[in-house]
Amino acid sequence: MSASPGRAETFRALHHGRVPGDPLVLPGPWDAASARVFAEAGFPALATPSAGVAASLGYADGSTPAEEMFAAVARIARAVDVPVSADVEGGYGLAPKELVERLLEAGAVGCNLEDSRDGVLLDPREQAEFLAEVRAAAGDRLFVNARIDTFLRGVSDPDRTIERAALYAAAGADCVYPILARVEVLPLLRAGIEGPINVGAGVGDGPSPAELGERGATRITFGPGLQRAATAALKDIAARL
Repeated sequence: MSASPGRAETFRALHHGRVPGDPLVLPGPWDAASARVFAEAGFPALATPSAGVAASLGYADGSTPAEEMFAAVARIARAVDVPVSADVEGGYGLAPKELVERLLEAGAVGCNLEDSRDGVLLDPREQAEFLAEVRAAAGDRLFVNARIDTFLRGVSDPDRTIERAALYAAAGADCVYPILARVEVLPLLRAGIEGPINVGAGVGDGPSPAELGERGATRITFGPGLQRAATAALKDIAARL
């Protein structure tokens, strides 16, 4: 299965024209069954979490072989009629053209690409060059979400995040994702960053998606939170059995 250009454009359009308080909410399916649950609930698109998929396959976060990750994404995309974006970590060392081909073959309409490796932030200009090559290979067939790992790696100055965001947007990223950005810093990021901003939300705690949207989020994802919540629920069921 390969994603159609029309589905990618549909997904891209979901990120634009949104009003504060109404961000795009993208649940994170970890397998075909969870994807169907979210699609049947009415969500217009989905975004796989690499950690959640890893757990479903029996791997630690960051340890899933590329072949298994793309196969999992393909099963998820095949199971639903809504656009699916895929978290492919740092790209698994693939050349941009091959990475794009693998994503499209799996049926994905977008991807997350992170800018740290082995716990260390990558040079932002080198990452921007990589993103530009991905954009050139993909054209408008993929929505590129550039994850910014500054807060994750202990760089708390929002200006460093804004600088990376500007480089990545200039390289062709459609959206940036300052993972673990504090709620109170979101308005500053919104003021300094052009284009859509992805913000991570908790499951059952913390600010609601609407509240995060009021503070500047364009779209909301949950990382592995939904998969972990489902696992916790299954543990409760198992204990009762």
